[in-house]
Order: sequence, then C-alpha cells, then structure tokens
Amino acid sequence: MDKTNHPKLEEFQTKTIHEFSKTLEMFGLAPGDARLFITLYINPSPMTLDEMSEFLGKSKTSMSTGIRSLLDQGLVERVWVKGVRKDLYQANEELYRSFLSSFIENWVQAANEHKNNISHLQMDMRESHRTFHKENIAEQANYLYERTEEMKIFHEWIAEAFCNLIDSQKK
Repeated sequence: MDKTNHPKLEEFQTKTIHEFSKTLEMFGLAPGDARLFITLYINPSPMTLDEMSEFLGKSKTSMSTGIRSLLDQGLVERVWVKGVRKDLYQANEELYRSFLSSFIENWVQAANEHKNNISHLQMDMRESHRTFHKENIAEQANYLYERTEEMKIFHEWIAEAFCNLIDSQKK
C-alpha cells in the first residue's frame, strides 16, 4: 500500500490499523502481527515484504517473521502474480471465519494441554499419597485432588464448547 500524498487519508489509514489491531489482539495476535494483518487487509492488492516494511516502518526481517506467523495461522496467503518475482501476500478475505477458526483452535489446544498437565499433576499426587498420610495431610491432599478433578472437567467443558462452535461454523 502506498502512503498517500493526502495527510488526512494517511491519518485514517493509521487510525484504522491502530483501532482494528486492538480487536485482533483480543484474539491473541501479537500487536505487530495484528498491524501487519490489517495493513494487508485494507490494501486493495497483494504486497511484498519490502512494501509492508516501508508502509509500517519496520524491518524486512520483522515483516518476514510476522508473515510467517500469519501464514501459520491461516490468516494470510502467498499469491502469485505474473511477471512479479518477489513473494506477494494478501489477507485471507474470510476475516470472520479465519479469526474465529484460529481463535477456537488455539483455545481447544490450550484447554486440552492444561487438562493433560493437570492429569500429570494428579498422577504425581497419587504417587505421594502415602507420604501425605504419614505426615497427616491426607485430608488437605484429597481436597486439592478433588479440586483438580473439577479443573479437568472445566477444561473438558471449554474444549467441548469451542468444538461445538467449530461444528456450528461449518454449517
């Protein structure tokens, strides 16, 4: 995207990028990646790393890292244009679906990971059960174990709720 020669339009571009990036940060995107995505989203044509770097005033290396992150999340795509030798990138046009899918998948993955970590913790607690009895803290240990069971159920519920969102999104 070329910076315009019109100060007011440049101001609106900057404010648009700034404001919408706040929303995307709520979905877990790093601030720089959010600004990069918005820049691509509001640009009418695909951009090279050099163009992104110039527009955002960041290094080409920073742009490359950001693009890789956005590609991994399915938020941008590499496009081919006849006669252009440099890689070009554009934002995935299905903004709602892209972000919702990425956001939900991250939550499901995180919930499952936390549930597994709690399960491992419970195994360690069970192995220490004899020690807890000897030291007369079995009641406290049992209470903590019950709480971790509730935490596992909570994480299962979160994962299930988000999986249901994925299913409803596909319809």
